[in-house]
Amino acid sequence: MYRESPPPEPLRRLVRCRWESVEPGPKRIVPDGCVDLVAGHGEVFVAGPDTAAWTSVFPPGTRLRGLRFQPGAAAAMLGVGADELRDSRISLTDLWNHRGATLADEILSGRDLADAMADVATEQAAAADPVVERMLARLTAEAARDAEIPGRGERTSRSAGPPAGAGRSERQARRLFTLAVGYGPATYRRVLRLQRAIALAPATATLADLAVAAGYADQSHLTRECRTLTGLTPSAYFPLLRVNPG
Repeated sequence: MYRESPPPEPLRRLVRCRWESVEPGPKRIVPDGCVDLVAGHGEVFVAGPDTAAWTSVFPPGTRLRGLRFQPGAAAAMLGVGADELRDSRISLTDLWNHRGATLADEILSGRDLADAMADVATEQAAAADPVVERMLARLTAEAARDAEIPGRGERTSRSAGPPAGAGRSERQARRLFTLAVGYGPATYRRVLRLQRAIALAPATATLADLAVAAGYADQSHLTRECRTLTGLTPSAYFPLLRVNPG
């Protein structure tokens, strides 16, 4: 079981959703461009932005609660660059020392994750840097256009440079993006395309059709990216979604 719900209104610029799950056992987690705060099985930890698949190994029946931050917002909320959290699972205690240990105890005793983080949000920056927000919006729009123009996806992946702005150079903008999101614009676009493929897969008849619909150059491009980001071929990975969503 996996279920999402909206965050409280004051946190919606910072938090994408709250979620709950009952773990079926070992589960493959693939990159989604987000950072999560997760509570359950006697621990509270931050799951950083992934560049490759990893396996969650909670025992069957474990109940988890999560808070998924908006892309680019976790660094401001957590007080650490998202690139420092990349491909990592870090306990809240290790991240925030005594304060983290106290907050983790409250959460494990039943305190709502959004309520706990609302207190933090009042002390931290209200949202991602405006330059990062513009870059995220542009990359999302370009990912959508990739899906509309067959063959465009691989070309734009290779030329995914950030726009300079607000007195910042391209290099500075790229660094800001990496600090906020956890990796650079090109990797983020690849993750967006994979997530689009995951969303479309249940209603798409063939892998060739899926490649076109999701914005890949062709089926071989989908195969390469799927192997890199999920650790499996498309024919092995996408059937798992029908059995083990979320």
